[in-house]
Amino acid sequence: MTVLVTGAAGFIGSHVALALLDRGEQVIGIDNLNDYYDPALKQARLDRVAAAHGNGFTFGKVDFGDQDALSEFVAAHRFDRIVHLGAQAGVRYSLVDPQAYVRSNLMGQINMLELARHRAVDHFVYASSSSVYGGNDSLPFRVEDRVDQPISLYAATKKADELMSESYAHLFRLPMTGLRFFTVYGPWGRPDMAMWLFAKALMEGRPLTIFNNGEMRRDFTYIDDIVSGIVACLDAPPRDDGETKAGGSRSPHALYNIGNHRSEELMRMVGLIEQAMGRKAQIDFQPMQAGDVKDTFADISAIERDHSFRPRTTIDEGIPRFVQWFKHYHQVA
Repeated sequence: MTVLVTGAAGFIGSHVALALLDRGEQVIGIDNLNDYYDPALKQARLDRVAAAHGNGFTFGKVDFGDQDALSEFVAAHRFDRIVHLGAQAGVRYSLVDPQAYVRSNLMGQINMLELARHRAVDHFVYASSSSVYGGNDSLPFRVEDRVDQPISLYAATKKADELMSESYAHLFRLPMTGLRFFTVYGPWGRPDMAMWLFAKALMEGRPLTIFNNGEMRRDFTYIDDIVSGIVACLDAPPRDDGETKAGGSRSPHALYNIGNHRSEELMRMVGLIEQAMGRKAQIDFQPMQAGDVKDTFADISAIERDHSFRPRTTIDEGIPRFVQWFKHYHQVA
């Protein structure tokens, strides 16, 4: 099999590419290597993948939000499945540059859906987000919950991605799986996320900026668990069995939460980073930021039932692994 992976230079995308290559797949990766965060980190991830599996990995610097550029690149390649992980990420940045989210998360999603449709791929797996739950205060978050009140533009684009995917699955009987990720962390992570920001502040002796006076909880999910869930879903596309439900035929489109099924206090995470870094933090408490949510907690019963997904990594294990990698990457003793 050959798999097209978007966001291949990203945190999750590079790990997924490695996992697929490790089991003998051919991987075609694309990424636009933009400067939302340090492109050198993205290139280092790509170098890691290529070093491990240079013969099985093909990469193209492509912006999938640009339909012409995408079409030109894929014209020379064949692939059986798509794992669409590329997107403009970040809740807070969507307040600064909303156009980037329209281009990548809306136009980009349509371009990828059209590609999947015309190539008649076996399965299209794509990234959604726990942000779609908005201000939902019913915990844990269930895929059956209403998600029509997003509190950030980022969340709105991810919900739109789910709706567009449902329409393509219905109209063209295209097997699809959408995954609502919950706070993914681990080695080779993203510099805009809390664990990296906190570790960097500790390394540099700066105060940690913590919002809502630290009264927040997150479902922290370790990267290895996330990758195992993505690959399990990729291997088992939803069936198009012709059954019906209210409003028409059932489309071959599945949606899952993919998280750790544990909601941890933010300050407990801070304590584990302090311990792993060997430094005590100064805290700069700030009010809640616009677009942010107080708590996240994933109900993973559906993905556990359908794909035997069982996350195994607690933050007591995962955070020291992340900090060990972080120190090595920054050459800190």
